Amino acid sequence: MQSRAEAETVIAEARKSHERLRQAVDLLPQGIVILDPEGRYVLWNKQYAEIYSKTADLFQEGARLEDTLRVGVARGDYPEAAGHEEEWIAARLKKLYEPGKRHEQTLSDGRVILIEERRTDDGGVVGLRVDITELKQREASFRLLFDGNPVPMIVCALDDERILGVNDAAIAHYGYSRAEFERLKIRSLQAFDSEPPWTDRSGEEQAGRTWKHVKADGALIDLAIYSRELTYHERPAVLLALMDITERKRAEARLTFMAQHDGLTGLPNRNKLRQAMDEMLVHTRRSAEKVAVLMLGLDNFKSVNDTLGHAVGDKLLRGVAKRLRSTLREEDALARLNSDEFAVVQSGLTRPEDAVMLAKRLLEAIADPYLLDGHSVVIGASIGIAMAPGDGDESEKLLKSAGMALSRAKLDARGSFAFFEAALDAKAQSRRKIEVELRDAIQNDVLRPYYQPLIDLSSGRITGFEALVRWPHAERGMVSPAEFIPVAEETGLINPLGGLMLRRACLDAATWPDDVRVAVNLSPLQFRSGNLLSMVTDALKHSGLPPRRLELEITETLLLEKSAQVLATLHALRALGVRISMDDFGTGYSSLSYLRSFPFDKIKIDQSFVRDLGANREAQAIIRSIVSLGRGLGVIITAEGVETEAELSCLRTEGCDEGQGFLFSKARPNAEIIGLLAAQRGIDAADEDAALVA
Repeated sequence: MQSRAEAETVIAEARKSHERLRQAVDLLPQGIVILDPEGRYVLWNKQYAEIYSKTADLFQEGARLEDTLRVGVARGDYPEAAGHEEEWIAARLKKLYEPGKRHEQTLSDGRVILIEERRTDDGGVVGLRVDITELKQREASFRLLFDGNPVPMIVCALDDERILGVNDAAIAHYGYSRAEFERLKIRSLQAFDSEPPWTDRSGEEQAGRTWKHVKADGALIDLAIYSRELTYHERPAVLLALMDITERKRAEARLTFMAQHDGLTGLPNRNKLRQAMDEMLVHTRRSAEKVAVLMLGLDNFKSVNDTLGHAVGDKLLRGVAKRLRSTLREEDALARLNSDEFAVVQSGLTRPEDAVMLAKRLLEAIADPYLLDGHSVVIGASIGIAMAPGDGDESEKLLKSAGMALSRAKLDARGSFAFFEAALDAKAQSRRKIEVELRDAIQNDVLRPYYQPLIDLSSGRITGFEALVRWPHAERGMVSPAEFIPVAEETGLINPLGGLMLRRACLDAATWPDDVRVAVNLSPLQFRSGNLLSMVTDALKHSGLPPRRLELEITETLLLEKSAQVLATLHALRALGVRISMDDFGTGYSSLSYLRSFPFDKIKIDQSFVRDLGANREAQAIIRSIVSLGRGLGVIITAEGVETEAELSCLRTEGCDEGQGFLFSKARPNAEIIGLLAAQRGIDAADEDAALVA
């Protein structure tokens, strides 16, 4: 997954590219506007805003052109609409959504705007606005019109394409003198041979052709060509208006590059790599050669970011990319897939040993220390290898296989490599099946909370129940939480699953006696979703359960993040009246330090300290210390995993408050819990009667 800093880098780069595009269109002397398929503003330049200065205050991203037109009509900006406003607006919108020919628009200050609109591939509109007021006023004199136009313009003979005349803008833009121009043909300016932009002799204005011209200094420019046939000095000719779109084309090229490359290293991204792989695989199908995909993952890269900062981490990634490229052949493909993963595609192989040799070279190249900002950084890597056609004959299949092999390499022996095996795919398919079925089970409300009692060790009474999720499967029976909870956390399903269990547990507990609490486990991932507080509030409100009867259990791994958001959420939950417990106490890195981070209501001792407690003096000493700590802090101490009478006896001797485990009861459905509580009420009633008789 991408780190937050990397995601912000990508966003910043996208914003820079957008700003470059805006700057590029601002360089154009014409008004430019881009609308989405619904006619909403996406981009416009300064010239466009200046043309429509009276309604420019309405221009903002997402605003509809139709709305700005209506306001403009109401303000009297469009005198042509007077007396038939709705008809004028309808006609204008028809031209917008069915663009074709140019049309003119007269504004209230007397200016005349020439409008050219074109549909984009996604259904949007790109519009060009040229203020032709002066040209209209001087239309009787072509020479004044021609020379006064800020757009470079050229008049060519239709028969031999010789340049008959140019305007001042063309002279300034191209760098040729007027005399030099008139010794040339229009093809002399073209960088490549192509047909002239005019294709018929209808006399109608033509647009939409793009040429690449050469200026006097040899510079290449891209041009959008607009043409109109006319008679020039009694000779059939064509007038060319030349819109320089060089910067726009460069901006588009930059955007295309960014869409196919990694912004940090400049390497191709996954999509670009797949294109290269597809080409290699086509060749492989026609020969006996093999293609190897080596997916390389840096080991412990996160620790570099955490200890030295993201700036050093970024330099390390660039250094790794440089070393990888220098180790490969020119024909080998290299890409960065995500934060710390790269892929290499090696073609022309005849045996797997060739891929092994490359993997070893790559690992050796990466292992040498990097000197970054005064730090000597050493990083390792693991590699997963998939071979085509054996492990797949499609790019995505091969990348998936190499990814599974990389996971195995990291699990078995970091710093080494592993080949893909069919068993890995079977395991992945099984995991995928669990994900699909779990998603369906959540949507169809199949999952159920089962409840394990929490027992007051001094009185033997039930004080509450811990809600444990159970999945009754139609074919497989009861699916173990150890099998589907990791999948839920990896796929993000833990949020809807956790919400479902929280709501059901609160509804069930609301039917229990008022002195019995319910405990619900929370995953660290639920805190990152940002809606945990509202989820708890809604569950309490919907069920009517008093907050004091809800206990939320968190693990020490949540506090490892040292997140201000996590602590703020915990304090907000406690302010509601909800109790907060630390689960599995003693298994983390610095359990005692976490007790200073937040005032917990309960500490649950991990079952590893309770197992065989009667015969383990060290465990007894630990339990004694934790109980003493709990008394000092005013915190309830609960022991998990109590399974024997000997363990129970030791816990009572040490003064532990609560116990939980199979010795008391396994987790049971709510129907059985109601029976347990009814039985307890019967015992309590009998004790009260006995006391009255006595």
